[in-house]
Amino acid sequence: MDRGEMAGSARHWFLTGMMGIFSLPAIILMLSFVGFCAFTAQAGIPVEQVVFMTGAVWALPAKVILVTSILGGANVLTAFIAVTLSSIRLMPMVAALVPEIRTEKTPTWLLLFLSHFVAITAWVFAMERVQSVPRERRIVFFAGFGITLVLANMVLVAVVYRFVAEFPPLVAGCLFFLTPVYFLASIWSSARHPVIYVALAVGLIAGPVFYWLAPEFDILLAGVGGGTAAWLAERSWRQRKEARA
Repeated sequence: MDRGEMAGSARHWFLTGMMGIFSLPAIILMLSFVGFCAFTAQAGIPVEQVVFMTGAVWALPAKVILVTSILGGANVLTAFIAVTLSSIRLMPMVAALVPEIRTEKTPTWLLLFLSHFVAITAWVFAMERVQSVPRERRIVFFAGFGITLVLANMVLVAVVYRFVAEFPPLVAGCLFFLTPVYFLASIWSSARHPVIYVALAVGLIAGPVFYWLAPEFDILLAGVGGGTAAWLAERSWRQRKEARA
């Protein structure tokens, strides 16, 4: 029996990844997409454009930025820059996930293709479960989950669009807010280093402060502040540890 057979078939692990659509992270994301769908319906965005947007601009915050840019009358270049800046935050997630799922034989084009499916939900799901998957099958496992999650949400948006236009704004907002709340709770519970707690705590405190001081740049400033404070704390901790050694 060769190594691939011992690891299980690619079809088995792809289907296992597909079954992740029934996991808590995926269900929460789908509920969030119902809220997003209500937002776009009330904004008058045609359903075919919302479906295309769901597949092409995968991260939910980036889609919200795109829709608000459209509603605000921004030109294509401005909307493109805004969505791009929002999506840059996913680069560290890709950088953390790729070493966990690639092998020496994994082609670069496949990693680039699968990076499109890396967003909050897919990243949390994969990082929590990938260690239990044979390395030779981690690519197909993640592909099964990521591709299925995107297609499922595209179908969901197409189906519920006509039914959610009359949702009260509060209901739509609560559904949309489920994803960041779940992401924050997941990162906090799965953190393996105190520096992560520092970054989250500083970001949570700085967010409201910067919203009051500079509402147009509050998230950016809170993120940079939290990350910088976490980096300084980790550097100081490492230096003290080396000094004691």
